[in-house]
Amino acid sequence: MKKLFFILMMFVPVATFAQKFGHVDTQAIMQSLPEVSRVNGELEALAKQYDNDLQASQTELQRKAEEYDKNKSTMNETKQKETEQSLNDMYTRIQQQYQQNQQDLQKAQQDKLQPIINKVRSAIETVAKTGGYVYIMEVGSVLYINEAISKDVTADVKAQLAKMK
Repeated sequence: MKKLFFILMMFVPVATFAQKFGHVDTQAIMQSLPEVSRVNGELEALAKQYDNDLQASQTELQRKAEEYDKNKSTMNETKQKETEQSLNDMYTRIQQQYQQNQQDLQKAQQDKLQPIINKVRSAIETVAKTGGYVYIMEVGSVLYINEAISKDVTADVKAQLAKMK
C-alpha cells in the first residue's frame, strides 16, 4: 500500500507542491517612510546638541590649559599640581561625556526606530500570510535571488504599511 501511494505521488504535478517565496528590501521601505525621516532629523539634532556641548567643554579645557601655561611660572608647586589635576579631571569628564553621549544616542535611536521596525515587520507578516508565502527573505542578506521563483513583495509591504496608518 505504501508503495502504491508513493508511485501515485510521483505522478502528481510538481505544481501541487509549489511553495511561494518572496523577497523584500526593508532598507528601501524604511527610507520611504516619513516617520524614519522625522526620527533621523531628531537624532541628528540630538547629535548636534551633544557635539556642541562637547565642543564648549573642549574649548573651556583649552582656555584653562592655555591660562595655566601662561601662569605656571608664577605658581607654587602645590598650585601647579592642583591645576594640573583639575585639567586632567576635566579632560576625563569630557571623555566620559563623549562616551555617555554615544550610548544615549544609540539608545535614542533604538527607542525611536523600534516601533517603526515592528510596524514594518507586522506589514511583512501580513503580506506573507495573505499572499501565502512560505518565506520572505531580506534582499540585503541573500546573495542571489531567482526572480522567477521569488517575488519582490516590497511594493506590497509598502501598500500594507499605507493601510496601517
